[in-house]
Amino acid sequence: MQLRPWMILAALALGRIAYGYQFQTVATLATDLVPRFGLSYAGLGSLIGSYNLLGMFVALPLGLLGRRFGDRVVLGTGLALMVAGACLSAVGDTPAVITAGRVVAGAGGVAMIVLQSKVIADWFTGPWFMVGISVSVCAFPIGMGLAALVLPAVLDGFGVRAALLTDAVPAAMALVLFLASYREPAHREAVPRRFSLPSRRECLLLVVAGGVWTVYTAGYSGFLSYLPSSLAGRGYGLAVTALVMTIATWGSVAGTLAGGGLAARFGGLLVFLTGTVSLSGGMAGSALSGWPVAWALLLGVVGSIQPGVIMAVGTLSARAENRAVGMGLFYTMYYLGGTFAPGLCGVAADYAGRPEGALLAAAGIAALAVPLFVLHRGLVSHATMLVRA
Repeated sequence: MQLRPWMILAALALGRIAYGYQFQTVATLATDLVPRFGLSYAGLGSLIGSYNLLGMFVALPLGLLGRRFGDRVVLGTGLALMVAGACLSAVGDTPAVITAGRVVAGAGGVAMIVLQSKVIADWFTGPWFMVGISVSVCAFPIGMGLAALVLPAVLDGFGVRAALLTDAVPAAMALVLFLASYREPAHREAVPRRFSLPSRRECLLLVVAGGVWTVYTAGYSGFLSYLPSSLAGRGYGLAVTALVMTIATWGSVAGTLAGGGLAARFGGLLVFLTGTVSLSGGMAGSALSGWPVAWALLLGVVGSIQPGVIMAVGTLSARAENRAVGMGLFYTMYYLGGTFAPGLCGVAADYAGRPEGALLAAAGIAALAVPLFVLHRGLVSHATMLVRA
């Protein structure tokens, strides 16, 4: 393959790292933000969820805009908004200003995320498609783990504003690399840039697949949002917390990359079920018992072999000419869940009187992926879709 597709993939992966980093920032800084602003767990969850606030409203329109104006304009604008929103949060000294900055950055993240899978499908075909999808997907937890490693040290050394400002760094790097490397693929130049919608069947498949991705990511993100508070409340120090968060996030890199090969060998259903049961079981175990490192290994590595399969069947639920709009619909479902899941987990934590309630709620949300995936599989042959991938 030529070098350009890999440079584009590197830019997309870096953008998704920035997305994970920005999303995790508030959760990582919770020990400072909660006493500083007198936040409840539900209030903390709302501040976390504000990053996804606009996603449910703009994901589909951005897919349409991507079809009309092209990937370079829309995706590049999204990365620029991620930088601008991070800077706005950093200059704020109230929850309202931090929320406003996260909303702006999150809106940029929507544009970047919605078009990523479509761009990968444009540039990578055959077995390379699953490789590209897996690399993109596993970049998100890398960003979350990076936030857990970097932000506490920046907070201790330079304060909360400097910590919030670091959100802009990976997004700015992704923006520069994307603008320098991206060109329209030659085989896409002939596709008319007009507004169009997927068929009814495609819409149904996209909504169901988006639901699978929604509960998977909402459960995972909700769990990681409250895990630092849970570990701190049970007396674990910063070193253990950092280790557990690193395994739970960066461990998914190996699991996600291995998942594509495992799906080709053993089938997507077995890989999906194994990963989902391990993920939900690890979350519940983390809430109900000790051994945080062992549970992190289970949910972080084994519990992350399925996202490539989910994203592949979601991306291929629409024809190539409808894929930009289709992924907008797919991610509308994702952002609907991502906005409210942290707050719901926070309500569960307030009800239980401790953050472990949020961990159990996250485990329940993630388990909902099983019936939705089975439903999608009943509507279309996953074996055929994965062969196409």
